[in-house]
Amino acid sequence: MSLIEASTQVTFLTDDEGNVVTWNPACSTMFGWTPEQAPGRHLDALLAGDAHWPALASSGGARVRMRFAGGREGKATLLLIRQYDARGEPHGWSATVSVSPADSTSEPERVGNTPLAEVVDLLPGTFYAINREGRFVLWNHNLERMTELTPDELAAAHVMDMFEPRERPLAMENFRRVFEQGAEVSMEMHYVSRSGRETPILVGGARVACDGDQYLFGMGISIAKRREKERQLLLSERALHAASNGIVITRCAGRDNIIEYVNPAFERIAGYPAAEAIGRDPRFMAAPNFDTHERSQVRLAIAERRAVNVVFRNQRKNGELFWNDLSITPVRDEYGEVTHFIGILQDVTATKQRTDHLEHEINHDPLTGLANRTLLWDRLDHAVHLALRHKSMVATVLIDLDNFKTINDTFGHEAGDVVLKVVARRLQSAVRESDTVARMSGDEFVLVLVDQPSLRFTLRMVERLRRSLTMPVAFGGNEIPIGASLGVAIFPADGKTSAELVRAADMAMYHAKGNGGGVHFFSPEMRSANERRAALANSIRAALDHDELFLLFQPRMDARSGKVRGFEALLRWRHPEHGVMLPAAFLAEAEETGQMVEIGNWVLDQACAFLQQLRQLGYSSLPVSVNVSHREYSQHGFIAGLAVRMQRYGLPPGALEIEIPEADLIRNPGLGRDLSAQLAEVGVALSIDEFGKGISDLAFLQQLSVRQVKLSKAAVRDIAADGSSGRGSLLAKTLIDIGHNLDLAVVGEAVETEAQVAFLTSHGCDQLQGQWFSEPLQPDAVREMLDQRRQA
Repeated sequence: MSLIEASTQVTFLTDDEGNVVTWNPACSTMFGWTPEQAPGRHLDALLAGDAHWPALASSGGARVRMRFAGGREGKATLLLIRQYDARGEPHGWSATVSVSPADSTSEPERVGNTPLAEVVDLLPGTFYAINREGRFVLWNHNLERMTELTPDELAAAHVMDMFEPRERPLAMENFRRVFEQGAEVSMEMHYVSRSGRETPILVGGARVACDGDQYLFGMGISIAKRREKERQLLLSERALHAASNGIVITRCAGRDNIIEYVNPAFERIAGYPAAEAIGRDPRFMAAPNFDTHERSQVRLAIAERRAVNVVFRNQRKNGELFWNDLSITPVRDEYGEVTHFIGILQDVTATKQRTDHLEHEINHDPLTGLANRTLLWDRLDHAVHLALRHKSMVATVLIDLDNFKTINDTFGHEAGDVVLKVVARRLQSAVRESDTVARMSGDEFVLVLVDQPSLRFTLRMVERLRRSLTMPVAFGGNEIPIGASLGVAIFPADGKTSAELVRAADMAMYHAKGNGGGVHFFSPEMRSANERRAALANSIRAALDHDELFLLFQPRMDARSGKVRGFEALLRWRHPEHGVMLPAAFLAEAEETGQMVEIGNWVLDQACAFLQQLRQLGYSSLPVSVNVSHREYSQHGFIAGLAVRMQRYGLPPGALEIEIPEADLIRNPGLGRDLSAQLAEVGVALSIDEFGKGISDLAFLQQLSVRQVKLSKAAVRDIAADGSSGRGSLLAKTLIDIGHNLDLAVVGEAVETEAQVAFLTSHGCDQLQGQWFSEPLQPDAVREMLDQRRQA
């Protein structure tokens, strides 16, 4: 008998009709067609038996007889997998041909006239032969289908890989017994296939001598149907054993119902032995002063001789209360008269407690324990309803933590969670028990303050809230500074419904955040401002659609030679009503509405097109820099987009520069390092903007791949007119020295006076940019300026 120890597999593509599209050397080796001969030939030319393309395509392949290189024929497994194009439409087939040594044997072992390899495929279940090393050397296709492994994968697998970890000790012992003792073994296992399908199987085997060696030959039979029957039998058994609940049978005796029988479950639940319960009316277990309505329902149902189901509290023998789900059914005699009642009681105390707990989880935030959004709306609706009835006021306070993302980026998300929990405790301790504190989402909290007697009272409460949030939070040996912006809306003045109140409080909070934090009460003017912001957001969309945005380019000059060394792209908006607008007038709103990424992509495209035009005019060494925001460069696909643009516009490495403020890079060092490395990899230069504006981390900057630093505008602006005597002049000189010590070019921007030019040039600043040299120029003006300089 031939035993499989390896297999050969090739893959190629066909079109929808079965004509070969791709062909590699491995296919040439197996079938003899060269890569030049194969394309366009039909798959049927490789088939030696009765199988043909239409039937194979409809079934996804089959075990077929094929023609191989050298005129040989033999069995192989052909697998056809449908391919799809980018639109999801079917487009061709992937054909995989697997041939094992047993398939290609010239004289395979036979049972009668049938090859053994086909006999084992006729067997029910899985069939396998395993050598002493635990490797599969022979198997049928049922094993491949069950495991969802290819022949190569099965040949490389170890038998113990098929068993779950908890089953392996027994499997290894059985494996040992087969080879060492010649035992016949069997065991049940649970096999989990590649797709996650679990199959319970009864596997077994025995030792067989073959070709001078010994193997474990065995079979596996799915016992899924047996398991399902066992499960159904077990379920039926549980149903028949309803006696796990308490059962009480009573006899009608006038106004009483005398207990005649109780089962052991009743004794366990109620704590009364059968001897103490029989002969008494079940009312002896009643819990005084509880659930009088439910008990009256039971008395009425018994009097009317009908069934009833109630849930109430009873009392165990030890005095403990428990929740009892009681179903009572009348039993009639042969004359139709009710003579007995059967009561089935179930102790649902744990379920009641669990339900109460689940209700709490459904309505509360899992991190802070505060009311969640669902409960908030319910509480706010209720508060508004009561305030309307009692002619009182309700205050809605929306709180947004300041710089919470920075806390997460700097100290980690664990620190952010700690901050949120501390803030929740502080808010709860600063309000009354009748008030509601809710976590709306993320770092946003909403408070419902009921029964507000006056605005002065509300102001004092909100100020107490604000002060409670100003104290830093201790975490990991650090003190994390926190702050918050609070917006307040009052019912009924600022809104008549819950939704109106929350919107008004949100507008007030937005106003507070825009003015540096603190507390702001809603005013009608805020609604107008909010409408203006919404209108601005819509206008930004129209600006993108109607080509109202445009770029200007301000040159960077060599401080010594006066030559142009590059340009900075500056965004402008030609607004149909307000004229030309600077970025400060609309980019903040674009950030809030999520339109910043789309605007940024447009700017990058325009800047790259301008670079391409410069190169076509012969100006191949003038880079263009583009400012990008954190929202842009932290987007997935930002770097890939830059690489695509560099290739699309034919730009060499270093032609495009990305400007990022120093503070943004330092705020998230990990992202800064990754971004720097990825920019360098795609040939885009990194320029650090606003160098020296805040805290600098020189050790961190040395880790980045940076082309240049641009002095902060404040450092240039503060250069004294009378030379180097002022503090601003000293700061600029220090920053230039630091930049050079880091081996970086230093650019002074926003240069507007002769004194600034003289100072920066005399202290070694490499390049200068600003109104003193040139205002930002239209592309045509740039080309004209460059041509004039070239002619000069």
